[in-house]
Amino acid sequence: MAEPLRIALAGLGTVGVGVIRLVEANAQLIARRAGRPIQITVVSARDRNKARGVDLSAYAWEDDMVILGERADVDVVVEMVGGSDGPALALARTTIEAGKALVTANKAMIAHHGLELAGKAEDQKVALKFEAAVAGGIPVIKALREGAAANEIERVYGILNGTCNFILSTMEDTGRDFADVLAEAQAKGFAEADPAFDVEGTDAAHKLSILAAIAFGAKIDFSSVDTAGITRLRAADIAQASALGYVIRLIGMAETEGGNGKTALFQRVQPHLVPVDHPLAHVDGATNAVVAEGNFSGRLLFQGAGAGDGPTASAVVADLIDIARGEVGPAFSMPVGELEALGPAATGHRQSRAYVRFMVADRPGVLAEITAALRDAGVSIESLIQKGRSGDAVMVAMVTHEGPESAISKALELLEGSESLTEPPLVLQILGE
Repeated sequence: MAEPLRIALAGLGTVGVGVIRLVEANAQLIARRAGRPIQITVVSARDRNKARGVDLSAYAWEDDMVILGERADVDVVVEMVGGSDGPALALARTTIEAGKALVTANKAMIAHHGLELAGKAEDQKVALKFEAAVAGGIPVIKALREGAAANEIERVYGILNGTCNFILSTMEDTGRDFADVLAEAQAKGFAEADPAFDVEGTDAAHKLSILAAIAFGAKIDFSSVDTAGITRLRAADIAQASALGYVIRLIGMAETEGGNGKTALFQRVQPHLVPVDHPLAHVDGATNAVVAEGNFSGRLLFQGAGAGDGPTASAVVADLIDIARGEVGPAFSMPVGELEALGPAATGHRQSRAYVRFMVADRPGVLAEITAALRDAGVSIESLIQKGRSGDAVMVAMVTHEGPESAISKALELLEGSESLTEPPLVLQILGE
């Protein structure tokens, strides 16, 4: 059998330790599938003395993780540190510039610096792989980059954040409000002490921008992802959606405009009402799911654990097996120089149905004011429900007929500054077929 592929591992958190356990437990199977052994030779983390539940005595220790990329006893660096910049980015640059392959689960770094790193990897003729950066153990990047490579991908969308999905599905099952369920998610380890990246949609936006680049052959444009999280959702919104035949899920969606002559890229992360008969409606807990629609393959659904030590470690080691086999290939399906620079798509003309929720003062004339603004903006109301008091306010929820998004935006502009509204309106798109 060929010489071992020698691995340096930076970061010994939950997933880093999971990689060690997987490589040790399945060493023989991995070697047979890779055509050569995969061996961890050196590790690095912030705290050398922290108890991690694995024996590190067989591995060399490097206090300065950036040096890992320059060591002579390393062929591939696995970066599990996290963060878009700082030590993780310094390590990534050093590794690739030294002519070594890089495997990372760092979606923030890839979303912000992926094109730079991919270009360096092409120059050095080494692999840059990041399967674990999107949807944990689901091999969706490999599926888009390889399995669906012959297809023109028309749309890619899905549930990309397990924390938000756990919160929303738990609110759905229990009728509890957001803050209460968030505290439970933190207690169970599904949410960080500071959950902002998850619940405000940033994590899902990082992942969506990566998927869009691969699916459409476009340059990553994270800054143009229209992002909204789940913090404003109430138990009453979940209940209202259920009564209408929907569930609420945080959906990341990307598609291009202009067909084969692509001119713009639409990217949005936002809670959506999802019909109960749609496949994504049945994705609950901390699960992720991605739908890709190809012009010949049709609808492809990928579903599985979106986080956790086992699934994410599985994705990392799958990338290592590819590298051991000599699979280099462009990080984003095609060389960086061939990726298209697509501007952000305008959204006003997009046709959809929407759920609009108002919290209003309980006094005469309020409903008439709202409906007049909607009428003047050209928004047609399909159904309207007025709920009882929530504190000093009353909830008014409605579903619109299909129409341009610009019409709802105009209606909200007409209502801006109204003393009848106790908080800004909430608008959720309804996921179509």
